[in-house]
Amino acid sequence: MNFSELERDNTGRCRLSSPVPAVCRKEAFAVSGRPHEAGPGPVLAWRPWSTQSAYCPLSRLADLEAPLQVAGEPDCASEEGFLDVLSPNLISTSMLGVKYNLNSLSHDTATGLIQYALDQGVNVTQVFVDTVGMPETYQKRLQQSFPGIEVTVKAKADALYPVVSAASICAKVSTLLTEFRSCYPDPKTKVWLKEHVEPVFGFPQFVRFSWRTAQTILEKEAKDVIWWDSAPEDQEGLGKITSYFLSEGSRACPRASHRYFLERGLESATSL
Repeated sequence: MNFSELERDNTGRCRLSSPVPAVCRKEAFAVSGRPHEAGPGPVLAWRPWSTQSAYCPLSRLADLEAPLQVAGEPDCASEEGFLDVLSPNLISTSMLGVKYNLNSLSHDTATGLIQYALDQGVNVTQVFVDTVGMPETYQKRLQQSFPGIEVTVKAKADALYPVVSAASICAKVSTLLTEFRSCYPDPKTKVWLKEHVEPVFGFPQFVRFSWRTAQTILEKEAKDVIWWDSAPEDQEGLGKITSYFLSEGSRACPRASHRYFLERGLESATSL
């Protein structure tokens, strides 16, 4: 696979595609989409999140039920189909935005791949997708985006639909082409992260800043950062909105003075 575009600029994303066969423009086709990584993905990886789409003629879907190479060892043509690779830097910076988390990022990527298949002339009539988040919400969103296509979103879709299995394996192959990756907080990963943390800027771009392993080190060695997709229990110290109202004659949470007043040594003389 040619990742030269991502090598030149690893701050964004890279989309790989192969020429569309002529038959795809004539017969009705089913398209599947599935991200390789489950959950947040690896903490160390040059290209940690790949979403692959595979397409198959409706007349040949039954053939995929038979034992195939894509159901076992990934000995498939790795340069056929559409692949969207999201860099660690893109994922981390996207998570800094309000109300834009990993689920939304995955949904937008899958939607983009389906639209790309349509733009390339593939006669898409059915779509099978492995869910990220609630399948009902995801399916409704895709159905609204592609009203003329029959959309099916299921959990564990790669185990239910062979065409999704094909996409899953191709996405996995793309992330295993480099040895520099670690999906789990093993001792070597922790040692490397501790040795390369910078108090202000954190880690290099291929490290997922919001991953728990990296986040724990950042909390101890670097400045505080709050990620918008963090679970409520992870955001310790954040007060509730009700704490800004008086309760029993006193505030539930003392309100700190603004930096402007602190720097000038000013204090409030009265209480409202």
